[in-house]
Amino acid sequence: MFLEQVLNGLTLGSTYALIALGYTMVYGIVQLINFAHGEIYMFGAFIGLFLVTALGLNIFAALLGAMIFCMLLGMLVERIAYRPLRGKSSRLSALISAIGVSIFLSTLMALIRGPNTTRYPEMIAQNTFYLGSVEVSALQIIILVVSALLMIGLQLLIQKTRIGKAMRACSQDIDASSLMGINVNRVISFTFAIGSALAAAGGVMVGIYYNAVWPYMGTMAGLKAFAAAVLGGIGSVPGAMVGGLTLGILEIMGVAYLSSSYKDAIAFAILILVLIIRPQGLMGQKISKKV
Repeated sequence: MFLEQVLNGLTLGSTYALIALGYTMVYGIVQLINFAHGEIYMFGAFIGLFLVTALGLNIFAALLGAMIFCMLLGMLVERIAYRPLRGKSSRLSALISAIGVSIFLSTLMALIRGPNTTRYPEMIAQNTFYLGSVEVSALQIIILVVSALLMIGLQLLIQKTRIGKAMRACSQDIDASSLMGINVNRVISFTFAIGSALAAAGGVMVGIYYNAVWPYMGTMAGLKAFAAAVLGGIGSVPGAMVGGLTLGILEIMGVAYLSSSYKDAIAFAILILVLIIRPQGLMGQKISKKV
């Protein structure tokens, strides 16, 4: 029973981690909390549903298509809503813009699809396997494997590629990076694109796992992923992964051993505790500002 709940927590937590990576990458470079990120995740779920039902694509093709669409959507949001406000004296304007984009995207999807829940078609046979006494479904294996591959791919991209080096340079000092010849706008746009693609992958997998999507699904998922990013250390890519997995396990354990009514409260209780006890998160670094 306990190990099965851990597995369920890892499955849920891997989707939180994918969304949290978008928050932490954007914040690491431009010091902005992209509160429209949850709606990108929601759009990814609906685009995957459209590709499956209207075009008859399989799960992996739909996943790839949703990721590409949300990459473009993330770049568009950055170009229209955030770039004109970058460098302004107050960050409040960018925060208000992010909230406005979030409301706009969720309302747009509600107008297109209606506010009700839409069911995903069953795309993967309900096969189960046993690892000792632990029952594992084929869908859980696919979600865990795909999430792991995406996270490993992201880490390799950041550490081993030229654009990854530029992203790391911009996260250290964006002004100095610009003076050294790095196209900062291109790096930021690419960061939004990668984060949005990961969120779309999480949206498709959640839609298949829970067999349901709705226009406002991104609000709570986005807030929980933000809590996961803070738990791991906002700005830390490994921290977002660890934070997402940890939050997923704690949430499932709370539902299993306490009550399902605590499901949403657990994430925010963790967020409050982390901000009080260790504001830099589990893997974040404490930075002292020079006056």
